[in-house]
Amino acid sequence: MLGSNARPAVARFWGPVVARLARAGVTPDMVTITGTVGAVVSAVFLIGNGWLFWGSFAVTVFVLLDMLDGALARARGGGSVWGAVLDSTGDRAADAAIFGALVWWYSGDGDNRLLVLLALLCLVLGVLTSYIKARAEGVGLACDVGVVERTERLILVLVGAGFTGLGIPYAAHVALWLLLAGSAITVGQRVAAVHRAAAGRSLPVPPPAP
Repeated sequence: MLGSNARPAVARFWGPVVARLARAGVTPDMVTITGTVGAVVSAVFLIGNGWLFWGSFAVTVFVLLDMLDGALARARGGGSVWGAVLDSTGDRAADAAIFGALVWWYSGDGDNRLLVLLALLCLVLGVLTSYIKARAEGVGLACDVGVVERTERLILVLVGAGFTGLGIPYAAHVALWLLLAGSAITVGQRVAAVHRAAAGRSLPVPPPAP
């Protein structure tokens, strides 16, 4: 989830915690599931009911917890294919819950159709950002470009929602507009990168069925 530049610093910070969890028998999958469920529940029941600051705070805590799973997997000798899929699935579920909760709140008591539209567009572009990378890697292409990845996406939406919950006007508007622009640019960057990398290549033809 973290950008590559932040990973070494986070690894040093969480190192002692990871070591204790590994000795206690905690598995990466346990951490992934706890972080995902906590983030989803916090988003739905806090952000979705207008508790924007506390919802953003709680989601942030569980997102930070989710950073531990990869480090814990390495401490236990390496991750698994299942763990990688579970982690990516949990990330998508948490993202959907955050933006879905904003849509729910602002389409009801929050009463702001513009923010509903912005949240929906950001959700769709976030899904596209992740899908393009996953599909590219599935055919053997690297796709790591983009000005807004998941880390930046979460920072923008949670800071915007949290500041709105503290009464700062237009914080959510600014955050979602920035996220919308950055996500659109990222989708374009990834499509262009895949187009360049895939030039002249064709999909392998599966062998005929016996």
